[in-house]
Amino acid sequence: MKLAKSEEELMNHLWKLEKAFMKDLLEAYPDPKPATTTIATLLKRMTGKGFINYTLYGKSREYYPLVKKKDYFSKHVNGLIKHFFNDSASQFASFFTKETDLSKKELEELRALIDREIKKK
Repeated sequence: MKLAKSEEELMNHLWKLEKAFMKDLLEAYPDPKPATTTIATLLKRMTGKGFINYTLYGKSREYYPLVKKKDYFSKHVNGLIKHFFNDSASQFASFFTKETDLSKKELEELRALIDREIKKK
């Protein structure tokens, strides 16, 4: 299941904070901050989708993620490779290295990462 862009933004704040009350999440947003009702709606939807849950303290809810950031984005990158690059990691890597504005240093770091993974296998 995928999150909407506004839900992903909220989820990023929650991943950073690890646990948060509504006021903490609102404070994490830059100005202009979204309305409290908007955040409440997003939290309700994300709870329904199984991405987050909360602990109730009286009338206050402390929210926490049920899905790890790495797992969420890994699933979507793999889906991107499957649907847009014919399930070819090589095609994806070729596109990524040619069509993004990576510096020589970043490309060298990428090569070093790949070399380390090759040695592990």
